Amino acid sequence: MKSALSDSTAADPLRFADISPDGQARLLDMTLNRLVYSITIIPFVGLPFAYWKYQLDRNPWGLLMWTASYSIAVVAVRRLHRQYLRDRAQLDPGLAVAGWLPAILRMALLHGFGLTALVLVVAGRVPFEFTLTLYMSLAAVMAANATHQSPVFSAFKRFFAASWGVCTLLTPWTFPEHWPLTLPLCLSYVLSIHRHSSIAHGFFLQQIKLEEDSARLAESYRLAMEQAEEALRAKNQFLTTASHDLRQPVHAMGFLIESISRRNRDLLLSPALQDLKQSVQSVTQMFNSLLDLSRIELGAQPVNLQTVALEPMMNDVATLFREEAHARDIQLRVRVGAGNALVRADSTLLRQSMINLMQNALRYTQHGGVLLAARRRGGGWRVEVWDTGVGIAEDDRQRIFSPFFRPEHAWRIDNAGHGLGLAVVARCADLMGASQGLSSREGKGSRFWLQLPSADIVERRAATRDRDFSPAGRGGALNGRCLVLDDEPQVRGAWQAMLAAWGVETVCVGSGGEAFAALAGGFEPQVIFCDQRLRSGESGFELLQALLERCPAAVGAMISGEFDSPALHQADLEGYVVLHKPVDPEALYALLSRWLPAADAVDAE
Repeated sequence: MKSALSDSTAADPLRFADISPDGQARLLDMTLNRLVYSITIIPFVGLPFAYWKYQLDRNPWGLLMWTASYSIAVVAVRRLHRQYLRDRAQLDPGLAVAGWLPAILRMALLHGFGLTALVLVVAGRVPFEFTLTLYMSLAAVMAANATHQSPVFSAFKRFFAASWGVCTLLTPWTFPEHWPLTLPLCLSYVLSIHRHSSIAHGFFLQQIKLEEDSARLAESYRLAMEQAEEALRAKNQFLTTASHDLRQPVHAMGFLIESISRRNRDLLLSPALQDLKQSVQSVTQMFNSLLDLSRIELGAQPVNLQTVALEPMMNDVATLFREEAHARDIQLRVRVGAGNALVRADSTLLRQSMINLMQNALRYTQHGGVLLAARRRGGGWRVEVWDTGVGIAEDDRQRIFSPFFRPEHAWRIDNAGHGLGLAVVARCADLMGASQGLSSREGKGSRFWLQLPSADIVERRAATRDRDFSPAGRGGALNGRCLVLDDEPQVRGAWQAMLAAWGVETVCVGSGGEAFAALAGGFEPQVIFCDQRLRSGESGFELLQALLERCPAAVGAMISGEFDSPALHQADLEGYVVLHKPVDPEALYALLSRWLPAADAVDAE
């Protein structure tokens, strides 16, 4: 161990000057503490020798005076130590080292000469055994100080030279009959102790340097983490705050494309319109995933753990994708294990996770099928999505749930993804206290799963409001009257065009005053859609309530580009339907088909 450390020190030597002022001050602390301790115990070392000298010749006065001198030195050194501690607390480390290093070097030198004085007091006046015991005691003192004084190597070298070095030179006088034997031992001890203290000094320097480097790295890492977290918070806050404005143009585009598709009679334009519709759907999915992830990371996504029935939710999610799967000749199946499939989860987060997993499976499955299944596993329920797609390489599986990560082969199949869907699944699972994972064979397919705890059947709520309007296959035209309140002219134009294409008589207004003016003019809506955030500063929710109170036969819904606001929470608690931008035209048609009569039914009457 020592040899390895010595080799390392020699290969890359450190010096006291290479250490920062704070590190130098810490090394000085250790050296001074050892000096103070060493000087303090020396009087107790002298007393046994004084007693032994008294037993030999009744003349211990020289040793007693030496012991008394060291006792006085102890008092002085302890005062200096207290002053040093005050300066260390008040002064900059660099100033403390510059001011106290010379004093500590002098203290080490005087301490060494003080030990030499003990040898001079008894040399030539005591038997060989006495002198040999004294030298052995001094050797023990040297060994202890070689380790603990070595943080400041120059202090130990002064102490060692003034004590053991001088004592070695005095060997012919102190051992007049045995010095040919004792001198080589003393010289070998000089080499051994010097090497030992040098290694110890290198060790202290390396430890201080490592601690400083680690502290700098830790500080750099902490600052980088704080900057990254602040940037993430700023980004998430921006996206969450601006979600309404970001969704507005996509919201309008979806309605306009639906209006054009309804009116289109040119078969050559149909493929282009379908591609445009799919592009808008891709942008919508990207916005939803990005904003979902931002809300989760910002902590704005409330978590409401409750009893959720898996089978109806899985069937609803499958309905969202059944038309796409059929169009691509992909078999889509739902399978639920025997028993009441009830889990403890947040229904919104669980539904979003299922949707994202299904989107991911269909995106990368070119032929074969997709299975949405639930089965009992380990006292809970495991929701699984199987596909016969491209699979995932072994090297990519650790990163597949990371934001913005997409395997290289995925780009060759579908460049519409953005690497956010699975990241949202992972965040949703964390919020619900669930676990997620996958198994895959490259080129054969994948299986993604969520493990959820079971819920007791008695916990199931007696009734729940069904405000989940899944897209249904659109039939003929509708018939009825609709009032739309939105402050964006482009969005109002899109509403007007799409609802007119569906056969709905529509009045679009930009404020509460205009809405009540339309009612006063004789317009009697059957359905009212009201945007949550209005530039006039009016509360969309309060306006919707007031309009519905004015038109008791009408039904209504809130339209919002946000997901977390007091108004939305209040609307949800009071049972109002809330549709989030960009609203899916198919889901909106399904909702209106329930609220408004079909045109053919009206004609039959």
